[in-house]
Formats: sequence, structure tokens, C-alpha cells
Amino acid sequence: MEIKYTPWRMRYIKRGEAADEGCVFCAIAAADNAGDADRLVLYRGQHCFVVMNLYPYNTAHLMVVPYTHVADLTALDRMIGEELFRLTQRCVAILQAEYAPHGFNLGMNLGRVAGAGIADHLHMHIVPRWNGDTNFMPVIGDTKLIPETLAETYARLLPHFAALSSASAQSDQSDVEPQTASE
Repeated sequence: MEIKYTPWRMRYIKRGEAADEGCVFCAIAAADNAGDADRLVLYRGQHCFVVMNLYPYNTAHLMVVPYTHVADLTALDRMIGEELFRLTQRCVAILQAEYAPHGFNLGMNLGRVAGAGIADHLHMHIVPRWNGDTNFMPVIGDTKLIPETLAETYARLLPHFAALSSASAQSDQSDVEPQTASE
């Protein structure tokens, strides 16, 4: 039997059936930016943030998460929904530029029976796909192969999101109307 090492999953395994420690997305939203690299946060917008999936289905599996703790998509504020989708589009563009995938799976799992691991806080999954990224290993061996570490993926993506942050900051400044002395 071949052994595949996935050391980043140990925290999940050790957690086992332990009591829920609260919403992980709310904890990330409330945290300051200083620890974003440890939390795999790539970008913080006005209403949503972009974070790498700690247990990725594929390399560069991202999630766009609203700061607001909400499970019901129909209850999501329009402005938050607009930013969520705009960031999803930006994530796709960044992943296309950096990884050149052949396609994407995009979506939300709303509710535990729909497969949501974190059912109480909706989030959009962006999973890049390549021809040949599925094989017998997950089916026969119950093993998924991820060819790049989370740290390597983060380092590759961070410059793209830093540029997005800079562009967003410049856009915010240009949105402010200059005031005249009479105002």
C-alpha cells in the first residue's frame, strides 16, 4: 500500500467529535489582518473575504465568504450578494491566470443534507479542474492527491489578491467626490 502524507489534515482529525467551537468563518471575519496568512485569507473586501479551503478538493480550492453569519441565501443582503459574486468572478480570473485550469466547479452547499460542512454560514466554493484530475484513487483508494501544499498555493495566489486589494483601494479613493472650499 502506498502512503500519501497530508499533515495539514491532522488538526481536523484530532478535532474528532469535539464540541463545535463556534463558526470558523465568523472567527476569521472577526480576526485582524495580521494572522491572515495562517488562516489562509487571501483578500478582505467590504462585505466578503476570500479564503483557501483548508481541506481542498483540488489545488487552489477557494471560498468566498460573507462577513455576515447567514445560512439562508434568500436572506442575504443584495449588496453582500453582489460582492460575493463579483469576488467569485475575480477568483476565477486569478485562477485562470495563475493555474490555467480547464474548467471550474462553482457553487454552494446550502444545508447539511446538501453536503455543507459549515451549514450555518453560506459560502461560495471555487474549485479549479483539469483534464485528468480525477482518477481511481478517490474511488478505490479513498485518497485524493493534491500536488501542491497549501503554503505553496497561498504564495502563488497572494500577489494576485494583493494587486486586487491595491486596485480596490484606488477605486475607493476615486469614488470619493472632491470637495470644494465652499462645501
